[in-house]
Amino acid sequence: DRFSGVLLIAKNDSVLLERAAGLADRERQIPNTVETRFNIGSINKTFTRLAIHQLQSAGKLSLSDTIGRFLPGYPNAAAASTVTIHHLLEMSSGTPDFFGERFEQARKESIRTLRDYLPLFADKPLEFPPGSATRYSNGGYLVLGLIIEAVTGMDYYTYVRDNIFTPAGMNASGWYERSDPREDMARGYTSGGKTSNFDLLPERGSSAGGGYSTVHDLLRYTHALRTGTLVLPGSEGGLGIAGGAPGLNAALEMDQQSGYVIIVLSNLDPPSAESVARTMRLSLPRR
Repeated sequence: DRFSGVLLIAKNDSVLLERAAGLADRERQIPNTVETRFNIGSINKTFTRLAIHQLQSAGKLSLSDTIGRFLPGYPNAAAASTVTIHHLLEMSSGTPDFFGERFEQARKESIRTLRDYLPLFADKPLEFPPGSATRYSNGGYLVLGLIIEAVTGMDYYTYVRDNIFTPAGMNASGWYERSDPREDMARGYTSGGKTSNFDLLPERGSSAGGGYSTVHDLLRYTHALRTGTLVLPGSEGGLGIAGGAPGLNAALEMDQQSGYVIIVLSNLDPPSAESVARTMRLSLPRR
């Protein structure tokens, strides 16, 4: 029970190693395979960053725009007038996280859209003046998703599918409802693999995380970044991102200089995937 999931190493798009281990569904004894879809947690934030960059490049928004320009009814008037898209992207907005007591007490089956997350955090005071500090905030990336919806007139999930997943060929990625799982989706297990994380999950993930993908789709994502099919500022030298919560852990590393890509997806608690990715990285040649 130290690891259950899938790992992949590639170099310049050639897969050098891929392995699956453990069970995707322990109740039905369904094994993980290299095609299994895993909850990748906060790795989804890279898609939100990319979507914002696309809209900025198209002249539809500016990083200096405030929340209030696109979300005039935002529950915190002070945040609406002072927090910018740049602040949200860089985790310097002071926006509270939506994980906490309200999330724990919420009916998880009622959290289906981005707006369903707002009552969990948006009316709370900012934790610090925007730009004065940095603090990890899922709430901030939830707001970015709402801005994407306001700018495009599309729901966030559809925008990412049409403008990121489809161009990259990521046909096995998306945000799926908890109560309608697909046969090839891994269920998460926490507390040393003993307990399902089903009751801890919202009905549907968000622009902050909770979508699903496969190792092959994430490899396609790195190929799209490397070839310029998709452009994400800051990824010119590489990419190192991870996601984790009870019953899920994911790591994605891309080194542009060496050409190596490491992807590890797990349906157990952190650091099940990240520790494997670290071992793999240290085992690879440096060029």
